[in-house]
Amino acid sequence: MSLDLDFVRAQFPAFSEPSLQGQAFFENAGGSYVCQQVIDRLTRFYTQRKVQPYGAAAASRLGGEEMDEARTRLSAILGVDEDELSFGPSTTQNTYVLAQAFGQMLQPGEAIIVTNQDHEANTGPWRRLSDRGIDVREWQIDPGTGHLDPAALEDLLDESVRLVCFPHCSNVVGEINPVTEITALAHAAGAFVCVDGVSYAPHGFPDVGTLGPDIYLFSAYKTYGPHQGLMVIRRALGTLLPNQGHYFNADSLYKRFTPAGPDHAQIAACAGMADYVDALYAHAVGGEADATGRGAAVHDLMRAREEEALDTVLAYVRDRNDLRVLGPVDAARRAPTVALDLGRAAGPVAASLADHGVMAGGGDFYAVRALQAMGVDPAQGVLRLSFTHYTTDAEITQLLGALDAVL
Repeated sequence: MSLDLDFVRAQFPAFSEPSLQGQAFFENAGGSYVCQQVIDRLTRFYTQRKVQPYGAAAASRLGGEEMDEARTRLSAILGVDEDELSFGPSTTQNTYVLAQAFGQMLQPGEAIIVTNQDHEANTGPWRRLSDRGIDVREWQIDPGTGHLDPAALEDLLDESVRLVCFPHCSNVVGEINPVTEITALAHAAGAFVCVDGVSYAPHGFPDVGTLGPDIYLFSAYKTYGPHQGLMVIRRALGTLLPNQGHYFNADSLYKRFTPAGPDHAQIAACAGMADYVDALYAHAVGGEADATGRGAAVHDLMRAREEEALDTVLAYVRDRNDLRVLGPVDAARRAPTVALDLGRAAGPVAASLADHGVMAGGGDFYAVRALQAMGVDPAQGVLRLSFTHYTTDAEITQLLGALDAVL
């Protein structure tokens, strides 16, 4: 089985938008294009359901049903119970709320572990708990490769550790971390696990239930959807942490960690991401499967396509002596988010690529700690080339031609 890219790209209005013709999009790690299914649901909600949901009137009742549908279908794809999935305004905000909850629960002298491979959203809020007397320990990457060694984590684990936080993959290193192995190590030591999946989920929704972490976070605007943060909190932990929502919502697991009012329209529109997964499954695979099975099959299709395209990009960059590739150069071990240390400011290079119709990014991408650990000046930053399953061979060729011209 393989992806039909004509079918895939037909699901995204951006690819037929006249103003974007000739533009090759290589900054997907900053936010993906949005699929038509999400746009249709968002438009319908704003035009037909823009009233207070869950009331008796038809528009109100249907609005609530659409919000519930998003939670029901996406939690099934993720392999968790419906009420273990929460929606919030962003992953950064969701992480901050969780850190406040842990700060209330933990005692001075107890410990959490963070990494310096992370985007700041999954490290900064946890590090601030040191102000409350929490022992914050840093699991450090290899400065040459950016690799997180599970053996180094074992050296940090003891009976005082209550939480281990790490990324499924880094937004600059790109290496896919062994979530199940790391989770097993942490659980064996009596610690909970929080995984930042923001840079991984765009490449196929994970089966969180099988992976095993207690918390898994990612951003819908990077998975072809609206600007929402999705947060899985497994029941055993969610009922243990102090409630962060309104006191009268304390008995509702999916409301306990959303202190702000929900964005009704955007939550409802998130069901469009499930529509897209189902459309790809029906077109490329077919047959009977439950939601988790359909999600797993589409995940594998996306990854196979991305590895094929990534092989071409990595073969090009690893043979150049005027840049350094951060992370592994084996496509099977990483996401198609390729950060290049050019030894000079990356922003002007990204601007030059734009002159060739290539949209890429240059900067630190909120991964300042990771760049510093690897000897990269964050002020100069890196050139980041990020793509997904919908990127064509022609766009890869356009990128490499532009890199030849610019570098």
